[in-house]
Amino acid sequence: MVGLARPRTLRDVALICLGAAAMHFTTSFLGPFTDHSSSIIVKTQVSSEYVPQADDHNIFAAPAQHDAYKHGHADSAPAAAKQPDPPPVRDNRQEPAQELIKPPVEVPAAVDTSYTIPETTILSHAPGWTLFRNIYMSNGTMYIVTSRPSSFPDISLITSTGLPAENTPENIAARMPTSEDMAFITPEEARDMWGGDVDRAEKNRIWSVPGNTFLINEPSQFLDHYYHFCAEWLFGAWAFWQGAWKAIVSPESAALTTAPPVHRAIFANAGAHGWRDRPGFNSYVFRAAFPALTVEVLEDWEDRIIATSSPTAPKRAWHFDTVLFTDRSASFRGPICGSQTQRIAAEATEHMRKAGNLTKLWWEPVRRAVLRFAGVDERTQDLGVKADAVVDARTRMQAGDAESTRATAGLRDSEIVITYISRQASRRHLLDPDHAALVEALQEMCRKHGWELNVVEAEKLSKEQQLAIAARTTVMLGVHGNGLTHLIMMPVTPVSTVIEIFYPQGFAHDYHWTAHALGMRHFAIWNDTYHTHPNEPQVNYPEGFQGTEIPVYPPTVVKVIEERIAGLHPL
Repeated sequence: MVGLARPRTLRDVALICLGAAAMHFTTSFLGPFTDHSSSIIVKTQVSSEYVPQADDHNIFAAPAQHDAYKHGHADSAPAAAKQPDPPPVRDNRQEPAQELIKPPVEVPAAVDTSYTIPETTILSHAPGWTLFRNIYMSNGTMYIVTSRPSSFPDISLITSTGLPAENTPENIAARMPTSEDMAFITPEEARDMWGGDVDRAEKNRIWSVPGNTFLINEPSQFLDHYYHFCAEWLFGAWAFWQGAWKAIVSPESAALTTAPPVHRAIFANAGAHGWRDRPGFNSYVFRAAFPALTVEVLEDWEDRIIATSSPTAPKRAWHFDTVLFTDRSASFRGPICGSQTQRIAAEATEHMRKAGNLTKLWWEPVRRAVLRFAGVDERTQDLGVKADAVVDARTRMQAGDAESTRATAGLRDSEIVITYISRQASRRHLLDPDHAALVEALQEMCRKHGWELNVVEAEKLSKEQQLAIAARTTVMLGVHGNGLTHLIMMPVTPVSTVIEIFYPQGFAHDYHWTAHALGMRHFAIWNDTYHTHPNEPQVNYPEGFQGTEIPVYPPTVVKVIEERIAGLHPL
């Protein structure tokens, strides 16, 4: 039974007010002496010690590259001090779909730069590709804050002045970095420049940019080209990012990676149109692969420079939490790109492969994100993984007809797709009679075997149509040109192949290197002859390389395709 509330009297109100006043009096005078042992105290401290590198091996054991006399400070270890409390453990969970796979590497916790200036560390490095923790920028100069400058690579292998590249001694010298591009300073020098007044409890004049950043220090000279952006820079950046975190990509869920997400990309020397290609594939691929990514360009970077360069204000800096710093000129100073492949991605991928940090399917998360955005179904996306599984199973069981396409390719005859990318409407193409004969020969070959043939004129197809064809292609062929960049969207099967037709005696590493980096076989066709690994020709651009009279003998192309599908040219 619910009782009825009686009305309060004047006496009741007086007693309530008296009780409240007594409680307030007691709390005010006795509060400071009360035991708060059960209170929660949050303590945030940052260690200046080096964090373990993501690579197992130490890549900075070489002799000192940056002597104290060059940088105006001593290269000495910090004085012994009491070890600070470890920072709080960060919750490393990614998007809900990725919680199924536990990250193999602990992602460092974000730091508070209000009263501390954490030292810069490198998690991984190859020429032109450097993964930093805690790097700073002020007035256009990147600052490495460290007590141990000799443990870092030479800055010429990290950065450059960002100028366009020309093959002249003067330009090569002009692209060499100086301390205005990247400088080493000690923690004490950093505090003198950006530290707040401790006596007045002032915060440091450092503004942190949290999260993970790709910082691209190259001009638009190559970035505005589909191959150089997607199949070279992005290809290398993703390989390095995956490898640095020892990311796992499993066949069962090849669209997922355990690598941490990328939050922003900064094109420090390219404007809004400087990283976009004319057909529009750069932005399409980039946005599809990283839908939540924030993009900053040259004008935004200049805003950050101007904001830290006022002559009438105290010095201040931007602090970047985790940065993959990439530089084309620095990559060309490396031994692989500079003297072997001329592909900046080679320094990134080979470094991670040698470290054992790249899984076979490392590229699949990007490829599948783009194909899903383009409307390609999951069964098609899985062609490569399923073909590998079929061949592996047959190899283990030693069963089935070894002569069948299913046994060698892991695909049915109806799943073999030959795609010829025609350039007859472009400035570099085949002789018209040879083009017509090649199409006729390919049609006859595909009729005989029950294979699918696509003769593609890219300019007449939408991006989605082009990507849908590439996603099913087993053999892609065409004259050396931008259309072959679509090979990065092909499924990697046991017989995936790129056939590149050159003017006789001509050769370039572009698609040859990318095909091999993905695990595909590449053939260079010189009219009626072909070259493949390990007998590739030397790079050469003879007269006629860029012309409209490139010859090809169709029977040679047909022979290469049939032998490759039959398993006669294994990797």
